[in-house]
Amino acid sequence: MTLGPVEEELAKARAAYRNRGRWGEGDVLGTLNFVDDAIRAHAASLVRRGRTFSLAGRTDRSGARAATRWQGLGHGHDTGQALHGACTGRGVLLDVGRAVGDARGELPDGFAILEEHLRDTVEAQGATSSVRRGDLVLVRTGQPGRVRRLGAGDASGAGDAPGLSFTTLGWLHRTEIAAVAADTWSLEVRPHEFAEPVSSPMHRIAIAHMGLPLGEMWDLEALAADCAADGVYEFLLVAAPLPVTGAAGAPVNPIAVK
Repeated sequence: MTLGPVEEELAKARAAYRNRGRWGEGDVLGTLNFVDDAIRAHAASLVRRGRTFSLAGRTDRSGARAATRWQGLGHGHDTGQALHGACTGRGVLLDVGRAVGDARGELPDGFAILEEHLRDTVEAQGATSSVRRGDLVLVRTGQPGRVRRLGAGDASGAGDAPGLSFTTLGWLHRTEIAAVAADTWSLEVRPHEFAEPVSSPMHRIAIAHMGLPLGEMWDLEALAADCAADGVYEFLLVAAPLPVTGAAGAPVNPIAVK
C-alpha cells in the first residue's frame, strides 16, 4: 500500500486524531487517562494462576537500541511534553503473527498490519482478546524469533520490519486504548507506506497529537506461547517506565501476570 503525499496525510491525521488539550494543558498522561481505578481493579481480577512473564528483551553492550522501552509524550515529535508512568491495567495480546502470518507464526519484514488484520486476530483468538477502552495492547509480529532462529538481521534498531500501518491510527484512536506496544524496534511498519521519505509518520501522530505511548522491543514469545496454549489473551500488565525527569522515553521491564 502506498499512501498519498506525506504532508497531506499527516495533516488529515492530525485533525482527525487530535487529543491534545483533552485532559487539560498540563496533562502528562495522554491516553493513559483512560485507565481508571475500576479498570485496574478488573485487571487484577484476571490473575488466576499467578504465572508471571517478563516481557523485557536483553539489554547489553548495544545500549538503549536493544532495550525494551516506552516512547512517551516527549519523544520529540512536535511536542514538549514528558513521559509519565502509570502503565498498569488490562493487557491484551494480539498475536497477529499466529493469526495471519506463516506456519511459524511470523510476519515477513515490511508487512503492514492493517485494521482488518487486528480484527481478524481478535476473532481468531476469541472473547478474551476483545479490545476495550483503557487497555494496554500488545502486538506480536514474530520478527525477533525469526532473527534469533536464523542468526541474521537486526531486530534492535535498523532495517525493514513488520509493524502497524499508518492507517491503523483510526483504530487506535477509536478504541480509546491507553497504550500499544510491539515486539519490533519501531512498532510501525518499515519501510513506510509513503512514496516520499518520512521519519516515523505514525509516531508523529500517535505520540504528539493522540498522546498514545508506544512500546518497542517487547519480548512477547513466552507470553504468546502460553496464551496460545490456554486460549486466554488478557492479563494484568504492570509496565511503568523509569521515572526519569524530562525523559522522552524510558526502559521498562513489563510484567504480565495470568
